[in-house]
Order: sequence, then C-alpha cells, then structure tokens
Amino acid sequence: MSPSILIAGVGNIFLGDDAFGVEAARALVARALPEGVSVVDYGIRGFDLAYALLDPWDAVIIVDALQRGGTPGTLYTLEPDLSSMISPQLPEMMMNPHGMDPVRVLQLAFSMGTVSARVYVVGCEPADFGDELEGRMGLSETVQSSIEEAVQMVESLVGRILATTGMCTA
Repeated sequence: MSPSILIAGVGNIFLGDDAFGVEAARALVARALPEGVSVVDYGIRGFDLAYALLDPWDAVIIVDALQRGGTPGTLYTLEPDLSSMISPQLPEMMMNPHGMDPVRVLQLAFSMGTVSARVYVVGCEPADFGDELEGRMGLSETVQSSIEEAVQMVESLVGRILATTGMCTA
C-alpha cells in the first residue's frame, strides 16, 4: 500500500503575500512528486480543506503565509499539537467563507469527525498584504524569492514522511 500525502496550498490571491501557499502549490504541481502525493490549491475554501482532512491521509502538509514575527521571507516548518483540537469545549467557530484560518479549519474538521493524518505546516513570514481596503495582487519580491526554497522544504518533508512510513517510493 502506497502512503498518501496531501499538500494543501492555502491563501487569498487578492491579499498580496497571503497567496504564498497558493503560489507554492502552483510550483509543486509542476514538480515530479512521488506516487501517492497530491497537491491541491484550496485558496480560501476552508470548508473544502476541512472535509479533505477527514480523508484517510497519512500526512497533510498545509502551505500558507504564517506570521510569527520573523523577517519577511523566513520559512518555517511546524507540526502543530492537534490534541487541543479534540476538546469538546471548543469555542463556537465562525468560518469566514472568503478567508481561511488554518486553525479554525482544523477545529472544524475535528468537530466533524476523525482526522487521522499527521499535520504539518510549511509557512512563510509575509511582508505585505496590500492596502487594507484594496488588497494587492501578487507576492512581494521577498516572499516570491522564497517560493523555490519552500518547494524544496516541502519535498524534503515528503521524503522524511515517506521514510518514516517505511514505504519509500521510487
């Protein structure tokens, strides 16, 4: 049985660097990835990603802009603690149909069923989301220059996941 890995690019293309995950997914689709690895551009479709998280993936890698206070363009790889998502005392969640907060998406998925996958986040520190009212199309130069390294990070993470499942593919 081949391992299954979902790479989920998320973000809003109308808000500058928020489109990082979408652009990284676009670059990943053009790469030769191992069998069982799927790349999907979820954009701002949080409900679709929440339902996809319920599928029996071995791992899900969410690629997104991630504000952590670092220098714009800094890349991060995280494995969030999902145990807090299982709590029956979660505050009521309001989903924005025109935006995506990965934490709320995970909470929604856990409220609907079982998320069996290990979840990872590959994120990039954004530089600019554009004007508050107008937004901005396109990534900043700093974040755009991080796409190739982010793609390599995702590919490396996929390799590590495949190695730990003991099902390396050729």
